[in-house]
Amino acid sequence: MRVLIINTSENAGGAAVAAGRLVDALNNNGVKAKMMVRDKATDNLTVATAGGKLRQKWNFLWERWCVFCHLGFSRKHLFAVDIANAGTDVTKTREFKEADVIHLHWVNQGMLSLHGIGKILDSGKPVVWTMHDMWPATAVCHLTFNCRKFTTECSRCPLMPAGNPFGDVARRVWRHKRKLLSRHGGLQFVACSRWLASEARKSRLLEGVKITNIPNPIDIRTFCPGDKETARRRLGLPLGRRLILFVAQNVSHANKGMEYLIKACRTLADGPLGADGGLGVVMMGGCGAELAERFDVPAYPLGYMSDTDKIVAAYRAADLFVLPSLSENLPNTIMEAMACGVPCVGFNVGGIPEMIDHRKNGYVAAYKDAEDLANGMRWVLQEADYQALSSAAVRKVSVSYSQQSVAVKYIEVYNQALAYRHYRL
Repeated sequence: MRVLIINTSENAGGAAVAAGRLVDALNNNGVKAKMMVRDKATDNLTVATAGGKLRQKWNFLWERWCVFCHLGFSRKHLFAVDIANAGTDVTKTREFKEADVIHLHWVNQGMLSLHGIGKILDSGKPVVWTMHDMWPATAVCHLTFNCRKFTTECSRCPLMPAGNPFGDVARRVWRHKRKLLSRHGGLQFVACSRWLASEARKSRLLEGVKITNIPNPIDIRTFCPGDKETARRRLGLPLGRRLILFVAQNVSHANKGMEYLIKACRTLADGPLGADGGLGVVMMGGCGAELAERFDVPAYPLGYMSDTDKIVAAYRAADLFVLPSLSENLPNTIMEAMACGVPCVGFNVGGIPEMIDHRKNGYVAAYKDAEDLANGMRWVLQEADYQALSSAAVRKVSVSYSQQSVAVKYIEVYNQALAYRHYRL
């Protein structure tokens, strides 16, 4: 079986990391998998590019310009919505023609247009689409938060200004998507978390469409426990402190909840954990240096890192991983931390409580509650059986997110898609 996985980027962002790991998992389990991207970053032979660089850049810039216009010439929400009016025709590529199954992942920001997605569906090849956010189930947004318009029909999107002279773009995109889906009953959707699958099933757009839940995979041979002191020495981190790790592509992004982490650390700094000067915060991701001075405990910004060995070292160096995101699907970062034996704390939102088993391998705090976030951090570091939490975290990942367990589930979906196509023929 030959599978072509299509994603905008090779390794930037959670969806790209998950898609790349799935390519490895499939190839390690008897499936010939390749990846096609807009942004290729390595010389990996299993990754191909779609279209020329100039064409790719034009698609990205043209779509962003159109979104900018629809937003009333404002940069606010510029990357919160996608209208998919520009993209590359991947059906003409050799990789597409050779594939038995086409597997879409995160294909926005000029990678695929709705017209291009239609051409993929019209090709007759079985298509599987993994949802990393809500965009396939809404008109234009990736995160719905409190908006429930997708349960009926998206229109007058709250992310866009009222009285838009270009008309109701959300309604137009919604109807275009609905038309595409109504013509292709064999398209199979996969959600990375039970939470996302549940939300997607409420979408009027995906009414009657089969949606399966399969988590992202991780290589537990790479992400595994290791010596804490060695890891800290490698990264230049202090040996004598209890270190809290926070990871995001951009740590200042409002959705990642940095403000809540700062407040929680302030609470801990005023208590026993802060009295002896033994607490510290490590930030891995862009813009960390700009936020370091806002913490009441020492902060150590590592910056954005792409070297896997250093990323693993950052997890091994930590005593606790905290992700106070306001919206999440199935974050790779929690999976990575747990695989390295690090207990985790996060808010009760999205797929986080599916990963963190409350008071078994970490702590699930009340949503947007900085005080409870601090309670969870204190409980892990001072009160709980730390070694039991660490062992439970490793065990959860090995059972639920290993390459083999995830690959087997996807192979079953691919076979179902192939069988459906054979039946239709």
